[in-house]
Amino acid sequence: MQTSDSIVIIPTYNERENIENIIRAVFGLTKTFHILVIEDGSPDGTATIVKTLQQEFPERLFMVERKGKLGLGTAYITGFKWALEHAYEYIFEMDADFSHNPNDLPRLYQACSEQGGDVSIGSRYISGVNVVNWPMGRVLMSYFASKYVRLITGIPVHDTTAGFVCYRRQVLETIDLDHIRFKGYAFQIEMKFTAYKCGFKIIEVPVIFINRELGTSKMNSSIFGEAIFGVIKLKVNSWFHKFPQKS
Repeated sequence: MQTSDSIVIIPTYNERENIENIIRAVFGLTKTFHILVIEDGSPDGTATIVKTLQQEFPERLFMVERKGKLGLGTAYITGFKWALEHAYEYIFEMDADFSHNPNDLPRLYQACSEQGGDVSIGSRYISGVNVVNWPMGRVLMSYFASKYVRLITGIPVHDTTAGFVCYRRQVLETIDLDHIRFKGYAFQIEMKFTAYKCGFKIIEVPVIFINRELGTSKMNSSIFGEAIFGVIKLKVNSWFHKFPQKS
């Protein structure tokens, strides 16, 4: 049986154009990663493709099927709990659509396994603006949203809304996952903020973010609205909350 200390969680909803290619790209890396797909009842047959691939990769590819589109945050929480139960040391978040380059996974891994990070973030903004094929309005919205979050929360992270992340298992064991409030993309902010408040070391790794070529984006302005207004509540609530500390 192939073993690995690392698992990549990929939430999916209508990703039939991308899912096989992204799985094969991850499994083609020199380092061995396992994959957990969190499938939210895609009507396009995404789950069927994954099940077919599980026959080819029975010891590396896993899937949790949920009934309906239940939100990005709850997908990752489900994946985190599964990964902890199965004793993985390094737990990754990654999109299915190649906006996150699988070739960057080893760099995020090394930031935690060799450079002392507890959380590593594939950052679009630590070395300028490294985004390809996004409309300028969306680039500016994302960039200034991250700046705003950093200003309000005081968290020393340039790309606070990034969704390409590696967590050491201790981080996810320390954070009370059942009390993470946000379900959409503000979930990414809350997880980073909570890890920071718990005393964990966060390392940003520069990556190039490439907008999806196939399938439909799930991003919209209301998602950014949740991040903008939710972060104020997040900061205020933190004044009255005692965060468990890294042991």
